Amino acid sequence: MRWIIILLLAPCCFSQTLPTHHKLIEFGWDEPDTSFMRVHVLQMEATPFDGCVFHLNYMKDAKTPANFGWECWGKRAFKASELQAATDDLQATKFRRFSENFLRFNAVPGDIDWFDDYTPVLQNIWLAANIAKLGGCRGILLDTEQYDGKIFDYTKQRDAKTRSWDDYGKQVRLRGSQFMNALQKADPDCTIFMTFAYTLLLDQAEGDSKKLPQISYGLLAPFLDGMLDAAGPRIKFVDGYEESYGYKTAAEFAIVRQRFSIGVLKGFIADPKKYQQHFQLGYGIWLDLNWRTKGWSDTDLSKNYFTPESFEVAVGLGLSASDQYVWIYTEQPRWWSIDGATQKLPAAYLEALRHVRRPE
Repeated sequence: MRWIIILLLAPCCFSQTLPTHHKLIEFGWDEPDTSFMRVHVLQMEATPFDGCVFHLNYMKDAKTPANFGWECWGKRAFKASELQAATDDLQATKFRRFSENFLRFNAVPGDIDWFDDYTPVLQNIWLAANIAKLGGCRGILLDTEQYDGKIFDYTKQRDAKTRSWDDYGKQVRLRGSQFMNALQKADPDCTIFMTFAYTLLLDQAEGDSKKLPQISYGLLAPFLDGMLDAAGPRIKFVDGYEESYGYKTAAEFAIVRQRFSIGVLKGFIADPKKYQQHFQLGYGIWLDLNWRTKGWSDTDLSKNYFTPESFEVAVGLGLSASDQYVWIYTEQPRWWSIDGATQKLPAAYLEALRHVRRPE
């Protein structure tokens, strides 16, 4: 119970007791590519962040750039030569303070069945991990959201009518192991940051692991099990817990810690011991949450879901409750831009983050 008491006291003490190893990651619609980082690294490192999520571009033809991260989980195997320009930019970027950069790898297009030839996906994750390592990055941002193909939804699988949940579960676990082996062959020290992991399954299934075959992300469980099966001793996983986007109180963060530490062990994880060895808990905070319905104001900050004051408290609580990472998601506000300035981002929000990191 001691950790719960500490967290409940956090609003008045987090800025004085925040461990120095805790890190802030930027991840939003201003997500940079490697050429942007090369040119704007000084602007980016002037923010209170310790790193960011970024992506690799390649040229579909002589005039059309495209994003590798949105095409990597499918039937196409990329070649290193296609991403060489992005790799060169990354290696040429002189990071001084951004030590926590993560290369984005999405579970899209998802137009591949788990029983198909998975060589393209395995080639692509090896390539991504290798480029991230060459660029001195912390690791891979594995975005497990099903934007296109529903690869983790058993009911949507191609052969769901002829192959049982157990059949798919065994195959997906095998693919998870192969995926992990390909990744760590490139970087055995990789940190794999996920937008969500086992905790989402616990929430979707309402605590009942027998519901995994019915929930939309059920097959994520055996995939993560497979990754853990193969994970070497220096691999680290971060459950970024996207569902914390709007959290404002210590109690909310504390409940997630219980789910992460205890709840998922009740039938959702094949190897609890290895889970406890490799997984960390992080949190996501969405600065302009609800902007589509309530708007985002850069003049009257009281209209926003997070005022600068409540944003500072939320981020501080998240950092205090996390094992290491909190990531800040934004859509309308931009922490950096091609013009070398912020956009739709009042200075008070920057100051809020600075105060969390370096309290007066």
